[in-house]
Amino acid sequence: MDFVQWSAPKNDEEVDRRVVVNPAQARLLLDAVAKKDARLKAFFACMYFAALRPAEALHLRLDDCDLPKSGWGSLHLTGSTQRAGQEWSDSGEVMEDRALKHRAASATRIVPAAPELVRLLRQHVAEHGVAADGRLFVRRYFQHGPVSKETYSRVWRQARAMALTEVQQRSPLAKVPYHLRHAAVSLWLNAGVPATQVADWAGHSVNVLLKVYAKCIDGQDEAARRRIEAALQQNTEPPEDVCQPRPDADC
Repeated sequence: MDFVQWSAPKNDEEVDRRVVVNPAQARLLLDAVAKKDARLKAFFACMYFAALRPAEALHLRLDDCDLPKSGWGSLHLTGSTQRAGQEWSDSGEVMEDRALKHRAASATRIVPAAPELVRLLRQHVAEHGVAADGRLFVRRYFQHGPVSKETYSRVWRQARAMALTEVQQRSPLAKVPYHLRHAAVSLWLNAGVPATQVADWAGHSVNVLLKVYAKCIDGQDEAARRRIEAALQQNTEPPEDVCQPRPDADC
């Protein structure tokens, strides 16, 4: 078999910028979600406004949220609720609480909550309440645990069909809920938030962040050209002590 030459295909980890929604599209999708299942609007909003993974949003409890009446709040992430399957989880349940991704069991992560997200979460609590353990996003009957992936995926497909044009529906734009997280991280980077800060909020290393989202930093070429042009314009005026040639005087 020495004559056989084969190498494993490279894994393209970069996010396709075509999946990233802009703020107007995100709000249209959230409004469509509310029409299909109002209980899930804040769930998806956590992914878009705070870059939560779906499993992190499912784990979110009211005690983890700082939700002031106005202004910015914060989410204190303490774990994730993963779909493990009855045969794989310690408890025999389909869903199982685990540590944050790439973090120690006791690690936490604090993410800022934009005023719009704070408002949606406060509205969610007022209208839908919380489970006995404080969990925010649960099935219609609290004793049945977190919202299932089947449920929120179905609602997302319905909302996408309602909010997007036919051309957009055929595209990869916001194809799955996870793409809202990509949109959030891309928005932060494009807004000029330092990569180190974005990585901390998103739960990435800086190296992984820049590798995964390199193509989603929209307009960076143009911004770089403007900075170079500005730099070239600096110090174009000669110092005051340097004599400049004039038609009526000699240096």
